[in-house]
Amino acid sequence: MKRCAFLSMDNLDNFECYDHLLFAPFENLGWSVREISWRNKNVDWNQFEAVVIRSPWDYQQDPEAFLKVLEKVEESTAHLENSLELVQWNIDKTYLQDLEKQGIEIVPSLWRKTFNETELNTFYEVLDTSEIIIKPTVSANADDTFWIDHSHAPQYIPQLSKTFSNRPFLIQPFMDNIVNEGEFSLFFFGKTYSHSILKTPKTDDFRVQEEHGGRLKKIEPERKLLDSAQKLLSKIDPTPLYSRMDYVRTEKDTFALMELELIEPSLYFNMDPKSPQRFANVFDKWMENRLVNATN
Repeated sequence: MKRCAFLSMDNLDNFECYDHLLFAPFENLGWSVREISWRNKNVDWNQFEAVVIRSPWDYQQDPEAFLKVLEKVEESTAHLENSLELVQWNIDKTYLQDLEKQGIEIVPSLWRKTFNETELNTFYEVLDTSEIIIKPTVSANADDTFWIDHSHAPQYIPQLSKTFSNRPFLIQPFMDNIVNEGEFSLFFFGKTYSHSILKTPKTDDFRVQEEHGGRLKKIEPERKLLDSAQKLLSKIDPTPLYSRMDYVRTEKDTFALMELELIEPSLYFNMDPKSPQRFANVFDKWMENRLVNATN
């Protein structure tokens, strides 16, 4: 039996996690799976053939320590997915700037290293909006993310000053279609398209995560949405074992990329009964090809 570790966190009790749906498909393909917290300092990574980053949803609390753990995995005989190279690039949302330069449509964004209250009004003017989203460039789970109406902006200054006193952040217009229609998530395993869902927030909220009351629905993506995702995948090198692409429909009826998730996205295996087996098959073939390449 080959051994695989799923990199997780100490306690997932307050999260909706579906990685357990992978256990049976993996075992049927000859893989023994063990969930391990990334904070566990007593792990010999050499005992595993592969380490798959799955649900370390508190890594943003100490990203430097998280990356050091991944470096240790890379130094071992275990194969890490997604790769350290991809994680280092994807961990900071400035990767969106790289993609925009390659012709990928993203939600319009401004970038700042620290918060200056004298700039707050200009964010609305430059983005031509009455509502903005402010979030750290390194974040997860909508932590430290603010949805601010222009009329209420002054009251947020103390909190913004504290949160971003020495922390880079980005500013985006609030996209009405997040509420009116929802956020689209498309999932790829390797280069294979798997499934799509539509996530909608609860009333008077903008966060689509289940932990914040978001609602999920499986969908078939429009052709132009799938084309956008496939174009994006072609820009990613090396090809990731898994990727999640989050989009919102624009006023021009195009699809703008909100996030490209390559580190620890929920892959919503619960929304497509065949997706766990699909993932396991791609992973098993992935590792088989790696072994062949290593011996050539």
